[in-house]
Amino acid sequence: MTDILNIIGGGMAGSEAAWQAANAGIKVIIHEMRPKVKTFAHRTEFLGEMVCSNSFRSDDDEQNAVGLLHWEMRAANGLIMATAEKHRIPAGGALAVDRDPFAQSVTAALTAHPNISISYEEITSLPDEGPWIIATGPLTSGALAEAIAAETGAEALAFFDAIAPIVYHDSINMDIAWMQSRYDKGDTIEEQTAYLNCPMTKDQYEAFINALLDAEKTEFKEGETAGYFDGCLPIEVMAERGRETLRWGPMKPVGLTNEHDPETKAHAVVQLRRDNSLGTLYNIVGFQTKMKYGAQKAVFKTIPALEDAEFARLGGIHRNSFINSPTLLDSEMRLKSKPNIRFVGQITGVEGYVESAAMGLLAGKLAVAEMRGETLAQVPETTAMGALVSHITGGAAAKTFQPMNVNFGLFPPLEGMKSGRRGRKDRYKGYTDRAKVDWQKWLAPPA
Repeated sequence: MTDILNIIGGGMAGSEAAWQAANAGIKVIIHEMRPKVKTFAHRTEFLGEMVCSNSFRSDDDEQNAVGLLHWEMRAANGLIMATAEKHRIPAGGALAVDRDPFAQSVTAALTAHPNISISYEEITSLPDEGPWIIATGPLTSGALAEAIAAETGAEALAFFDAIAPIVYHDSINMDIAWMQSRYDKGDTIEEQTAYLNCPMTKDQYEAFINALLDAEKTEFKEGETAGYFDGCLPIEVMAERGRETLRWGPMKPVGLTNEHDPETKAHAVVQLRRDNSLGTLYNIVGFQTKMKYGAQKAVFKTIPALEDAEFARLGGIHRNSFINSPTLLDSEMRLKSKPNIRFVGQITGVEGYVESAAMGLLAGKLAVAEMRGETLAQVPETTAMGALVSHITGGAAAKTFQPMNVNFGLFPPLEGMKSGRRGRKDRYKGYTDRAKVDWQKWLAPPA
């Protein structure tokens, strides 16, 4: 048995892979280039840093595919989900965390583990021997990205990702804004009031759209084309698709009642979600942007209640890279041309913190089995974990491959149950019930 598992990248995927392998008794080295080599998006030296949103999205494990993925990771003793629970902050039905304490805890857990060591240096080439996991995420360093491109015979695919701004709470006008989760979702008052809402009249909304469309934007470098992931579109790109697009997206006014004026329904609502446990920072939900900094301040201050807003962080845009996984990887996420290397996380074309960590969890388990000379059964496609890995390793069409969040569209149909909106609730419950049984069987196969 090879003694050491090397993992490049200490983000969500790399951290989870290391945790799974180390807990199985395998010695692990995490190779993390930060803080020596910085990226556009990262702010700290911590492992598991959240560079965009502070949300792991829905925690509903009966009606939502990402919530089911939460459940599967918890059932497998995942580090990321356990740490998220420790640093959870109110977010209605979503699982949101206080980002810096979360990353600090992930780092502390990995650093303290007797089977894990951390090497802070940049890896610039693909190793020829030994088991390796590449979990460098969408911000893979230039040198390593070039090595990957040289090995695979094609340039890595790329898309652009945008970051939403964060506002200081004490700069928000609470005479206009109010606290409420959409449809009062949540089991406690704290959860039911997890979001801060800024209402807009029709005239205010139209003026906001005009300002958004006219604002100065970040220009792409020569030769770059803007391919965005649909789940993280800049708001100005959404506005360009139609003036009502934002009202049907992040600014939809449904399920909310203005406590300052209950009889008047807002034409649109901007929501902010708590970004830390102290409640001093709030991020503007869905407001990823490529506007230049000066334009951001001018446009966002036209939002009622944000006229005097002070920003802890403005939005930004950066280039993300991912490989054509359906062409390059086998069913266990190994590079076909160099099967000693597994690719996991966002570099494989899964989108989101949860999906990245989940693929890291799976890769850790697969690597352990391989190092021990064992063979694990294929993860059932009926599970969220299995549906996602099957999608990126062959289920998706290679010619049109783009980043994908987990969703029930990736799952095999339920026998005897027709699709359609009327039966959607029962269908989703059927997916999750089936997945939970199959995932537990895969985790603990019969002796």
